[in-house]
Amino acid sequence: MIDQLATRNAKVLSAEWFSQFLPHPKWGHQSAVVDEKLYIGGGLVTYDGSSGTPPNVSNPYFLYHDLRTAAGTGMPQPYANLSKNSTVPDVSGGIFWPDTINKKIYLFGGEYNDVAPWDFDLYAYDIINDEWDNLGVSRTDNIVGLSYGAGVSIPDRGEAYYYGGWMNNATVPDWGDAPQIPTSYLVRYEMDTNSWSNDTGPDDVGRAEGVMVHIPAGDGGMLVYLGGIRATDDGGWEGQPMEQIILYDVLSGKSYFQNATGDVPESRRRFCAGATWVEDQSSYNIYLYGGAGQEEGSAGFDDIYILTLPTFTWIKMYPNENGTGSYPHHSMTCNVVNEAQMFIHGGFFPLNDDCDVPDQWGLHDVSLGRQNKNKSPWMLYDPELTKYAVPTDIISVVGGNSKGGATKTVPVGGFDHQDLNALMTRTASAGTRTATRDVSGATATGDSESDSKLPTGAIVGIAVGGAVVLIGIILASFCLIRRRRTRRERIGSQQPMTQDYNYHHPTHPSIISNQGSPAPWSPQSSSFNPSSPFASPQAARSYTGPPVELPSGDMEDTTRGSPLTQTVTTALEPKYDAHGNLWVPQISTVQIPDQLHSPGSPPYYDGTVGSNSSKNGTGYFASDTPQELAAERHTSSVSGQPTHQTYYHP
Repeated sequence: MIDQLATRNAKVLSAEWFSQFLPHPKWGHQSAVVDEKLYIGGGLVTYDGSSGTPPNVSNPYFLYHDLRTAAGTGMPQPYANLSKNSTVPDVSGGIFWPDTINKKIYLFGGEYNDVAPWDFDLYAYDIINDEWDNLGVSRTDNIVGLSYGAGVSIPDRGEAYYYGGWMNNATVPDWGDAPQIPTSYLVRYEMDTNSWSNDTGPDDVGRAEGVMVHIPAGDGGMLVYLGGIRATDDGGWEGQPMEQIILYDVLSGKSYFQNATGDVPESRRRFCAGATWVEDQSSYNIYLYGGAGQEEGSAGFDDIYILTLPTFTWIKMYPNENGTGSYPHHSMTCNVVNEAQMFIHGGFFPLNDDCDVPDQWGLHDVSLGRQNKNKSPWMLYDPELTKYAVPTDIISVVGGNSKGGATKTVPVGGFDHQDLNALMTRTASAGTRTATRDVSGATATGDSESDSKLPTGAIVGIAVGGAVVLIGIILASFCLIRRRRTRRERIGSQQPMTQDYNYHHPTHPSIISNQGSPAPWSPQSSSFNPSSPFASPQAARSYTGPPVELPSGDMEDTTRGSPLTQTVTTALEPKYDAHGNLWVPQISTVQIPDQLHSPGSPPYYDGTVGSNSSKNGTGYFASDTPQELAAERHTSSVSGQPTHQTYYHP
C-alpha cells in the first residue's frame, strides 16, 4: 500500500534529472575505496527545486568512480549501476567501513533527515554480488546510532572502530526533545564474527566531529584522533585543541595523549583527513583538509595541513600565505588513493552558492608528495601515480629524503608517555587475515567479458539435432540461458554518467541558490546543541566558483577516452539478484516529492547538528511523501543474537 501511495504522490527520477542532480553540493556523505573504486553514498544534497530557498534532500544514490582511468576532464568517471533499495537508510554523518579482504563496505550510524530514526542496525554492501545485507546488532552491547563521530577500518585485522559522535533525535529512536550529547565511547566491530565491543575512550569526555586514521605503528597498529569538539563540565562544548593528539594502541587497548607543535592549525570540526607513508615508515604523515570553524562568525577553512609523526609536528601545505583559501567548506570526505593522492569530495560551502566543479563531479585531487611537474599540492588525477614520495614540506622538518630516512623521530620536548618511546619506533606487521568467502571472481561492477557464456554454435547444434518433441524444452532452455547471460552483462556493464561542460565557466551558479543560511553560531551558548557550522555568507573575495584542478603533471592527453557526450546513461535496465529474481536498481526509480519541484514549505534541514528536531516536538519533520516505518522492515529474532537479513530490490 505504501509503495502504491508513493508512486502516486512522487515523481519518478529521469536520467536527465539525475545528470543535473549529480554536480549539486553533496555533504555529510560516506565514501570508501575498495579495489580501485571510490564508492560514495548518502549525505545531503542542496537542490534548487525552482522555489525560494532550496531544500536539503537526502541523497538516495550509491555510485562509484572508476580509479583505473581518468576521464577527459582529468578525474575518474562516475558510474551509477549499483543497487541500493529502500530497506537501506539514506543517512548523513555516518561512516563507510571498507573491508578490502572480503570485498564489503559496512554502513555505520548517521542521521536521518526527514523521518524518525530507525532502530540501529549495521548494513553491509556486498561488492561481489551487488546487494545489501542487514547484519543487525547485538542488543546486549548497547550499540546505538551515532553521527559525525570518527571512524576507520583495519581490513588486515578485520576490525572497524568508531570514536565519539552525537546521540540525538536524528540518530536514536524516541530521543524526544532532550539535547543531543557527544559520546566518549570507542566502538569496535569484528567483521568476521559480527561481534561488538563498546569500550571507554581515553577519558570520560564526550567528543564529536573530529577525524581518526590508522597508522601501522606499535605492535598491532595505532589509531590517531584529532580535532572536532569536546564536552565541557558546564554542559556546553568547546573546540578540541588541534595540538592535543589522542592515540589508541589497538593491541593493548591503551590510550595516550601527545602534544603536537609546529604550525598548529586553527581549531576546527567536520574536516577530513587521510594518512600515508613511505616504505621505511620513518614518518607517518596525516593530511588534513578544510572544515568548519569553532569561532563565532567563522566561515571555515580551505587549507591543507600535515601532521607528521612521530615528531608530532604540524606543517602548513596550502595556501602558502597566512590565512585560508577562498573556498572554505566542511562536511566533505577524504580518501587516499594508491598512497600518493587524496580525493576530496563534496562539502558544504557557506560563502557561495555555485556547484562544486560539476565538470569534475565535485572531486579535487591532492598530490600528497607534490609529485607533478609544478610541484603543486593540487593536480588532475593520475592513475599511474601509485607510490608516495615524501615532499619537501616534510623533509625540511624531519630530515631524510623523498624515500624516507627521517632523522628526527621524537617530538620537541619528548613523548608525553613513556610507552610511546617504544610504540612509535615499532612497525606493526601486516595482518594475516584471509577472506572468509570466495572473492576470486569478478565484482559486480567489473567487466562482464570474463563471464562464461554458452556458445551460439552449441545452441544451434542442439536445436538442429533435437527431436521435434524436445523443441519446447529447448526453447525454454534457450530463454533461460539468454536471461542469465543478459543478467551478467547488465550487472557487469559500466555506463558512465556524463554531462556537458564549459571550459570558460567551470561552475553553474544558476542551478543553485542559497544553500541555507542560519545565523552564525556561538560555542559559548551551545548547551550541547552547537549552532550550525553552516554560517551565513560573509564578506569575502570576489567569487568566481570553486577551483578546477589544472594539469600539473605530465598529462599529455587529457582528452583520452573522453566520455563527454550529450546524453547520460545510468544502467536503468532490469537486473536480477543472486537468486534469479527480477529487480530494478533504485537509481531508476528513486522518487522525489512534489514539493521539491514546486513552491511551498517542504521539510527543510538547516544543516544544524541535530536540527532534525521538529517544531511540533515529534523529533522529526513530517513528510507528505509516505515513508517506510522501522517496524515494517524487521523480522522476529532471537534475543541477544544479531539478525542477518538479505534485501533485494523489489
